[in-house]
Amino acid sequence: MHVSLFDFLAGGLVQPGWGTLALYLLVATQLSIFSVSLYLHRSMAHRGVDFHPVLAHFFRFWTWLTTSMITKEWAAIHRKHHAKCETEEDPHSPMQKGIKTVFWRGVELYRAARAQRDDIEKYGKGCPEDWIERHVYTPHATMGPTLLLFISFALFGFAGVAVWAIQMLWIPFWAAGVVNGLGHWWGYRNFETDDTATNLTPWGVWIGGEELHNNHHAFPSSAKFALRKWEFDIGWAIIRGLQALRLAKVLRVAPTLDVRPNIAVPDADTLKALLAVRFQAMTDFQRDVLKPALHEEAATTGGKRRALLPRKLRKGLVDDGRWLKPDARQQLQAWIAQRPRIHALVEHRAKLSAVLESRSHNAAETLHALQAWCHEAEASGIRALQEFSARLKGYSLRGVRA
Repeated sequence: MHVSLFDFLAGGLVQPGWGTLALYLLVATQLSIFSVSLYLHRSMAHRGVDFHPVLAHFFRFWTWLTTSMITKEWAAIHRKHHAKCETEEDPHSPMQKGIKTVFWRGVELYRAARAQRDDIEKYGKGCPEDWIERHVYTPHATMGPTLLLFISFALFGFAGVAVWAIQMLWIPFWAAGVVNGLGHWWGYRNFETDDTATNLTPWGVWIGGEELHNNHHAFPSSAKFALRKWEFDIGWAIIRGLQALRLAKVLRVAPTLDVRPNIAVPDADTLKALLAVRFQAMTDFQRDVLKPALHEEAATTGGKRRALLPRKLRKGLVDDGRWLKPDARQQLQAWIAQRPRIHALVEHRAKLSAVLESRSHNAAETLHALQAWCHEAEASGIRALQEFSARLKGYSLRGVRA
């Protein structure tokens, strides 16, 4: 069929309708999301899953074509984010750089992180360095989007240029802005991790499952991000489908906690479980010990928790005010000091956290410290703390116990 110059400029060789363009854009952008989430993130950065070499190379090609991102650089920057999370060295922490900066200028932060070549070499080990990576993808990173622009124009005309522009903005907005920004600013938390990571929604569908960011920070090497019964991770669904086709091999998922009844003293199984699910233990302490204590404290004063302590300070109580401004932190510390029972619980939590974070001790020393903590908790006279200690002693990893 003959296409006039005017028709070609307007609609290219395909002459698509708006529905066709929308469908193409949806498929293309989701392929980019999956290439970043499944390949760059879960496979390359965290080694949670391996893909068939042909599929892995398709992901590499697609990220080169649609984002110009280099595998080694992306993996290195993300690994550094986890290693230095919420510190001044974090490449994109809203707590350090401000939510507006991370949300709107995430690409600039990524480019600045790329320029730190020592960090790229330090954190980028294990990424592809074959011939095509050395001679095409890395030295000619911008060639991919340029090629895509010509292809889009040839197929769809000037409408294809608009589609291409949206594709170029897709990953920077959703990954660099929404996940890196809002994913450390707003949402709910399943786990009291050492950072501010949140789950944006329990249904990780639109951006490949990356919405479940708090779950990911609790168990970074897990290929599966959905960790509660009501959560859904579309990226994991894709991985399972590829696994059924023998195109993917799952290497790691988050361990499953089991609780054994009537364990008198913490043992090796207890310690192994606690080191694997440390954030779950601290979350249990918050929900089963500290939160009920706040309710009881409010009841004794005839009020509610919100009247007892402002919401910002209640949130700060979860992590000892780590992310509060200095004046608010001092206010929280003064409030705790005036309440002996809350003060005792906060001290016990800090001691437990120190036991679980002690990497310099050998296993026997750590187990002895854990046993001493449980003994002290049971001697505290605080029922919620005693019940928590009894449950803690029974922690075990499902499928590990003989």
